Amino acid sequence: MENAVIQLKNVSKKYGDFMAVNQLNLSIQQGEIFGLLGPNGAGKSTTILMLMGLTEPCDGSVEVCGINSTTHPIEVKRKVGYLPEDVGFYDDWSGLDNLIYTARLNGLEPKEAKARAAELMERVGLADQKDKKTGKYSKGMRQRLGLADVLIKNPDVIILDEPTTGIDPKGVQELLNLIVELRDEHQMTVLFSSHNLHQVQQVCDRVGIFVDGKLLAEGNIEELSKQLFTHGKYLIELGIDASFKNIPDAQVLENMLTSLEGIQSIKKEDEYFEIECLADISSGIAKAVMDADYKLRYLNKKEYGLDAIYNRYFEGGVSHA
Repeated sequence: MENAVIQLKNVSKKYGDFMAVNQLNLSIQQGEIFGLLGPNGAGKSTTILMLMGLTEPCDGSVEVCGINSTTHPIEVKRKVGYLPEDVGFYDDWSGLDNLIYTARLNGLEPKEAKARAAELMERVGLADQKDKKTGKYSKGMRQRLGLADVLIKNPDVIILDEPTTGIDPKGVQELLNLIVELRDEHQMTVLFSSHNLHQVQQVCDRVGIFVDGKLLAEGNIEELSKQLFTHGKYLIELGIDASFKNIPDAQVLENMLTSLEGIQSIKKEDEYFEIECLADISSGIAKAVMDADYKLRYLNKKEYGLDAIYNRYFEGGVSHA
């Protein structure tokens, strides 16, 4: 894609005979939260290292904000904020002092550094804990402080590498909400590397499924669902109540639906219909039900969640490479 904030073209990385990343092509746009999803050892962390210029690809090119990560790693680091699974702080310093130190390292003058640090402590919900030593912080508090640390330099890109590991459910939700808010307010680009399906589906605009060094599929949940399960078509679930009709079954309605333009096939079991269409014609289906004087119990577009998509790739025994 043109104007991609993150662009990897035909990128490969080998460690000896082991192919960690194999011919990876990936584009991520400004303001997008992209989920890099895969099991441990899939190549996610190696990809992040190459993005940040911490290791070099064997083949291909890596660019972040139009800057080559391999040849200009320092310039890339000025644009990118990185939050790892375990954030390192000086445990005998307060949260505020840790942030001020990071701000000073990024060139802020003392007064500006203190103001910026205090502002970010407030932003991540740690204002009342700013003077507490970070050695006494919980894992969730440390991750929120880590996000503040990442934001000190106003990055264009944030890379999150398994940021919610070890955090309680409430802390996870707070962190995820904060990530979305920051993206919405500042149009930051976020790469969210994880193996947690629910969290990725909750916050990511698109996902890439990564296994054995290969990106097997990418897109939003609807696109991946259609690609894997419905072959680019729409599935609509319909439930009716025909008990008050003189018609003993729903055959008449099935015949009416079959005549609608765009319907490819209908599977019927008693009063449940699964309708395959070329487009979303839910309104036409609802009208047909009402015209036939049936009681509509439910009508919805059937979608497969990320867990089903993930299982199709990793547990279904089907190769999609």
